[in-house]
Amino acid sequence: MRAWGVWGIALSAYVVAVFDRASLGVSGVAAQHRFGATAAQLGLFGVLQLAVYAALQVPVGVLLDRFGSKRLIVTGAVFMAAGQLLLAQADSVTGAVLARVLVGAGDAMTFTSVLRLVGFWFPPRRVPLLAQLTGLLGQLGQVAAAYPLVYFLRSAGWSNAFVSAAALGTLVGAVCLMALRDSPPGTAVEHLPLHLPHVRSQLAGAWREPGTRLGLWTHFVTQFSGTVFALLWGYPFLVVGEGRTPTEAGLLLSALVVVGIGVAPVLGHLVGRWPLRRSIPTLTIVASTAAAWTLVLAWPGRAPLPVLVLLVVVLATNGPGSMVGFDYARTENPPGRIGSATGIVNVGGFVASLLTIAAIGLVLSALSTTPSLDDFRVAMSVQYAFWAVGVVMLIRTRRQVRLERNLVLDAFPAAVRRRLRSRLTD
Repeated sequence: MRAWGVWGIALSAYVVAVFDRASLGVSGVAAQHRFGATAAQLGLFGVLQLAVYAALQVPVGVLLDRFGSKRLIVTGAVFMAAGQLLLAQADSVTGAVLARVLVGAGDAMTFTSVLRLVGFWFPPRRVPLLAQLTGLLGQLGQVAAAYPLVYFLRSAGWSNAFVSAAALGTLVGAVCLMALRDSPPGTAVEHLPLHLPHVRSQLAGAWREPGTRLGLWTHFVTQFSGTVFALLWGYPFLVVGEGRTPTEAGLLLSALVVVGIGVAPVLGHLVGRWPLRRSIPTLTIVASTAAAWTLVLAWPGRAPLPVLVLLVVVLATNGPGSMVGFDYARTENPPGRIGSATGIVNVGGFVASLLTIAAIGLVLSALSTTPSLDDFRVAMSVQYAFWAVGVVMLIRTRRQVRLERNLVLDAFPAAVRRRLRSRLTD
């Protein structure tokens, strides 16, 4: 029961992090009026925040191994509260940019810290399911941003809304400070020294581990398509390219979360039940995503609604699929460097998402100032290059993991080796 309580408190910090992450996006119209910003500038705020998040993953992983989950979750809550408070008072683009940098930095400290707590507080067979539930339930923060925050923004005004968001973050940070523990009582957790030679050695060790790289490429190849669609290009593709109404586009984007609610626990159970076959659902998700996009992009004229629904259902598996990458970091590394390995893995999907967002924007800008469906088809096709790179690297690192396992098995008698090798099919 105590483990569930610790997870629930840590999960609340992640929910608030997702809430803070989404808060500026859902208040876009009010932000444009307050800061005198164009839609393009407002979009850059979101990209900048995502870039800060991705850039800090490895440093945060190192700090996590040194200071533990509790300190980083509390520090992240302080950073995000400070960012929301600054945003409440800001009246210029410069102030808003600094505020989003603080939010992105605090957000970067939260998710991997919660995953590390799960690994210490729960038995290994439950960790994949709990990791999936953490990622899934964290999206409740996006729902809170889309509805209560928007309502409060309209009724109480900009400053009051974001001061309240800062107060919520401060409250959750205080609860985490009082109630969280890095590990169960009686469990010793090694906190590694923060010296440059040791940090370099720690990161090098995590990177040399083939399982870490397999996790990175798993995260890379599964996450980006769904993230790009939900974060920026899905809405214009549906409305401008496919001619759907804003209401239809909004419902399709909302379906990403709804379908993910069903997918995440199932995938978490499968990974926990068959941990040596984790790459099978990963490659299935990638192949299904590429096939769904091929169907939509190759459809003569605008795709019918059922085909677009199919695309959204398949894209909803991308987020849960990317979580499998974190399981490799946990199982293939010693406890002392799980934070560093998790940070390396988490870079993969966000770097792929940023590069894909930028590539689609560049292609659309090069083709037309008022893009048509054909322009969107060409631009969205850049995803195939990222899938190709990701799958090749995933298969390559999977082969390295298998080779390493076979070398370990050579120490066993021949009869035992045959039985074990028949199961090592990751």
